Amino acid sequence: MKKIKISKKDLIAAVLAAALFWVFCWSNNKCIVTSEYSIHTDKLTGGGVNIVQISDLHSEVFGAHNRRLMKKIKALRPDVILITGDIVSTPLPDVDKALEFCENATKIAPCYYVDGNHEVALDDDKHDELYSGMEKAGVNIIDNKTDTIEINGSRIQLMGLEDEHLDDDTQTSIAAELDDDLPTVLLAHEPQYFEDYCRTQPTLVLSGHVHGGQFRFFGKGVLSPEVKFFPKYDAGAFVSGSTTMIISRGLGKSLIPLRLFNQPEVVCVHLER
Repeated sequence: MKKIKISKKDLIAAVLAAALFWVFCWSNNKCIVTSEYSIHTDKLTGGGVNIVQISDLHSEVFGAHNRRLMKKIKALRPDVILITGDIVSTPLPDVDKALEFCENATKIAPCYYVDGNHEVALDDDKHDELYSGMEKAGVNIIDNKTDTIEINGSRIQLMGLEDEHLDDDTQTSIAAELDDDLPTVLLAHEPQYFEDYCRTQPTLVLSGHVHGGQFRFFGKGVLSPEVKFFPKYDAGAFVSGSTTMIISRGLGKSLIPLRLFNQPEVVCVHLER
């Protein structure tokens, strides 16, 4: 059998190619970017509000104790942090990593959370461990609930929808508690129900779920978690009437363990008069 000889030059080229590919994959999956949006509403009663949205963490860690992620969040000077689901992954959730994130995040700003499809899929023991841990860390869980907060003299209404109740009458029912004269921010994990969300005319909808399409080419997401190609609602801002929906590309990964041309994202929304 003839031996294949590999020259030193070819070996060096192969090592360099492998190193470049590793750097490319690392930057696509571990290099966090921030996206900022300004939403204007006459319903603000005082000063502006900085909202940081965290979505689809999937127990991902960026540096020791999530140091790099915390640095990104702090730099945005949030008045409130809104977590829009899938903070863990199934079938192997790493609850400890998710709770460490919560403990660090609540030291920066008040945190509010609504569940995603991965939390819905947790078994009872893991679900209880996650939720009790989040509450202990100081996270406000608003699954199918509303809350009114005051920041910089402005009163903001928060409304959260459980992932199992995104397209039924739950939103209409809980929206009856809200004041039409105040801005409302709806936390709803999955964006494909945007037309339904607009029924109660929230000022802002924050969603995630799609991971930006996992792979992005020419500014368009390729694949949704429902295995639909080129989903209509993949990332960024969408407007219908007086409602704006912002979809985070998220931070982590789930079934497909790779993001391409789709860096992890932290979203900041400047709610202004």
